Amino acid sequence: MKSRIRTYLAFIALTTCLIQSQENPDRPNIVFFLVDDLGWTDLGCYGSNFYETPNIDSFAMDGVKFNNAYAACHVCSPTRSSILTGKYPARNKMTDWIRGRRDFPFQQYLNVKTGQFLPFEEVTLAEKVRSHG
Repeated sequence: MKSRIRTYLAFIALTTCLIQSQENPDRPNIVFFLVDDLGWTDLGCYGSNFYETPNIDSFAMDGVKFNNAYAACHVCSPTRSSILTGKYPARNKMTDWIRGRRDFPFQQYLNVKTGQFLPFEEVTLAEKVRSHG
């Protein structure tokens, strides 16, 4: 009797492990690299002979590479806000990089107030991906 119970419990445990280890084809694996100040020829997979990037090159061979893309702005913060929301930086009221401090003497001469954060109610790329599993 004990042997039968052990066999039954082992079967349930094995079945549970197998069910959990199966990949879900409805949920793709997404890895999004956002690199600041990277030139288009700074990686080996894009033709660099100066920088050695073997791990990124290997990753690029198995994945998808951008060959024709543009940044939404020439500085990082507006571009990030655009990637997160899918909107132009001006629609996010973020057209300049976010400074760490607001008490620099020269800031009294700036005539445009730019956003320092995204509005809480803004739906981001991460939220959209999460809602689809």
